[in-house]
Amino acid sequence: MADPNDTDQAGRKKIVIKKDGPYLVFGNIPLVHKSQVVSEDGEPLTWKKDGDLKTGAAYSLCRCGRSKEMPFCDGCHKAIHFDGTETAKTEGTSESQVTYPHGTHLIVTMDDSLCMDAGFCALKDITLEQIIGNSADAKARSLAIAMVERCPAGALTYRIEENDADIEPDLPVQIADTTEITSDGPITGPLWVTGGIHIERSDGKPFESRNRVTLCNCGLSKNKPLCDGTHRNVYQQLAKKKNANNGSS
Repeated sequence: MADPNDTDQAGRKKIVIKKDGPYLVFGNIPLVHKSQVVSEDGEPLTWKKDGDLKTGAAYSLCRCGRSKEMPFCDGCHKAIHFDGTETAKTEGTSESQVTYPHGTHLIVTMDDSLCMDAGFCALKDITLEQIIGNSADAKARSLAIAMVERCPAGALTYRIEENDADIEPDLPVQIADTTEITSDGPITGPLWVTGGIHIERSDGKPFESRNRVTLCNCGLSKNKPLCDGTHRNVYQQLAKKKNANNGSS
């Protein structure tokens, strides 16, 4: 159980990763639930808030994916001997960043080390890269910006001109337990942390402060504590199995 008195000297809101254990959340950080909104063709379009989850000033969120009280930790990580070794870089690197070409008054950068394949960077018949290529048209530019801002992991960022600072959406200081919508039905998504909340590794080293980041809560990411999208294949297979069982009953 997180201790509500365990904050840094500045008393700031923060998430502390416990070695092979949960995320310890301090500082009265609001916890909500959000779901993807998708098109009739299953294309992710935006997010909607479904409601608030009741917490105390401090609380613990599951990182192993086995809790029976999701998204909260119930201590089962100890029984399953969860390996929560953190391998994600604490800061983005230029080697993992790619700038999309041919933007007009729009420079979009992709950091692959943060990507969790949420699907907001493409529509059925056009990709974000193609839209950026058409960004001399203000409608295309506006669509590209909207797609970038809805990327929960913050892997996509944008600025207007080369020497400008990145522009970030004005997101609340909160954690969202998410649901993703797939062709096989809704599945549990990652924890979406917004508003520049301080995140500290289990060895005490801080992660780069970011406006948007997604944290693994299935225990399967190979880029812990960040989500890498592994949950999607696993949960979709479970959804297919459940649908098949329902169909045969």
